[in-house]
Amino acid sequence: MLAIAKRPLQALYRIWFYILVAVPIFVFFPFLLLSVSKESWYPQFFWMVRNLWAKPILYGMGCPPTVVYEQHLRKNKSYMLVANHTSMLDIMLMLYVSKNPFVFVGKKELVKIPIFGFFYKRVCIMVDRDNTQSRTGVYRRAQKRLKQGLSICIFPEGGVPEEDIIMDSFKDGAFKMAIAHKIPVVPIIFYDNKKRFPFTFFKGGPGKCRARVLEFFETGILGEEDKSTLREEVRTVILNQLTDTKT
Repeated sequence: MLAIAKRPLQALYRIWFYILVAVPIFVFFPFLLLSVSKESWYPQFFWMVRNLWAKPILYGMGCPPTVVYEQHLRKNKSYMLVANHTSMLDIMLMLYVSKNPFVFVGKKELVKIPIFGFFYKRVCIMVDRDNTQSRTGVYRRAQKRLKQGLSICIFPEGGVPEEDIIMDSFKDGAFKMAIAHKIPVVPIIFYDNKKRFPFTFFKGGPGKCRARVLEFFETGILGEEDKSTLREEVRTVILNQLTDTKT
């Protein structure tokens, strides 16, 4: 009975999220549009999205973020950022975690989201996971971004796992790319996003959103044959922390 009574509030909570997503884009639309008109202006776009979009959404949802850094990102250095994928809040929390400008690699279906999709297709590296040619093109576009001094962010599960799965298996792409470009892999843990804003409509609610940046995995001496080992080592350190938190 209590669960049914809470449903209208949870529905309002969902609606409020989409309002928070849309309003800053409308308000700052001219400046956002200008900043995506040239690739060299991407750092300015990133600053606006991080500070005028992601932060207001997190705090506006009643989900104040806290981040523990076991190792800090250095300014003007490129990284491969990877994290467990749990919620739409993952995008905002990742933007909060890293002051270093980075580019998301994500599925092309997100382009269909009104307003958000307009900018998504202009600044993110889109991939059709069912298309081999599309996956190959990701490496070429990522290389271009890395040469511009940006970092790359990939959720290596390739999607959000079923609700009863703590973390799904990882795909090779992020680790193959990190080795090819000799950039550190930065494992990041999102502890609370699934509880705060899951994909199940009548679930979620305000509360803290914790993240932890673990020690980096260096790739300088690794070759492509090491990608599977690196993938499993990164997955294990993230999964162990998530499992320890639940016990």
